[in-house]
Amino acid sequence: MRVFDYRRVQNEADASRQGVQAGSRFIAGGTNLLDLMKLEIETPSQVLDINRLQLDQISATEGGGLRIGTLVRNSTLAADPRVRERYPVLSRALLAGASAQLRNKATTGGNLLQRTRCSYFYNTAMPCNKRQPGSGCAALGGFNRMNAVLGASDQCIAVHPSDMAVAMRVLDATVETREATGRTRRIPIADFHRLPGDTPQIETVLQPGELITAVTLPPPPPGIQVYRKVRDRASYAFALVSMAAIVELDGTRIRSGRAAFGGLAHKPWRVAAADQAFAGQAADGDLAAVGDALLAGARGYGHNDFKLELTRRILRAGVADARQQA
Repeated sequence: MRVFDYRRVQNEADASRQGVQAGSRFIAGGTNLLDLMKLEIETPSQVLDINRLQLDQISATEGGGLRIGTLVRNSTLAADPRVRERYPVLSRALLAGASAQLRNKATTGGNLLQRTRCSYFYNTAMPCNKRQPGSGCAALGGFNRMNAVLGASDQCIAVHPSDMAVAMRVLDATVETREATGRTRRIPIADFHRLPGDTPQIETVLQPGELITAVTLPPPPPGIQVYRKVRDRASYAFALVSMAAIVELDGTRIRSGRAAFGGLAHKPWRVAAADQAFAGQAADGDLAAVGDALLAGARGYGHNDFKLELTRRILRAGVADARQQA
């Protein structure tokens, strides 16, 4: 057993001040961190419990959006009437993401920060550049059915596992943080997660000691919100491919659309050219232009080649869902 210090922080300044120390990790629900500690993938010297911070509220913003505290539990967020009515794609993504027991513990901030479920990352007997930089990537030539087809590098082909993050990406959420210096930041979720490049062990733009305090959502855009998730089993498995989309219809044509995908990359994947390609497309068409823009540069690694076609099928199925709701 590895020895570590456990401390309950009393306020945000205390959390940031202690969090900047080497080997420190924040803990709230712990649904991912504790598993990683048991496997000695994460070996913090200090665990900082932030559950006493007053960051567990959902409140309306002046602009007509919502501000979600970092400690809001996933179950609370999914059940909030404002979320269910105005941001149903977020509620559906959360309900698809985990069991009720996990949703009761998991937090908004922690959901964004959960680490990949790549089997080689979890197997300490295998090389993994994310876990041990410079050791290699076993997934490149191994069983990579769950791994990335977009945004990957020759250092890492892991994917981000969050369902919630995919919905927040299509909603253009902003992540609010407090740095160790006390300065606050507002980070668009599009910029929050990093692609692996040559440093796959660096997964977000957060600095040491920087604490997520909230996530804000702008007013929902016009259109019908849908969430689809394809997984190996219906009961709380991670996505092979998932899609959060907002589609505005004009009869049998698409007036506007936007879509973000999970299971394809190291971050929720959304492409501006693909969003633009929705306009004017037949709602019952093959949406080839959207798929081509979305999958530009995509590459399979053997076992996950099927994701390329599966993504196109989910895209069409999602628009069909929107038509049915309309």
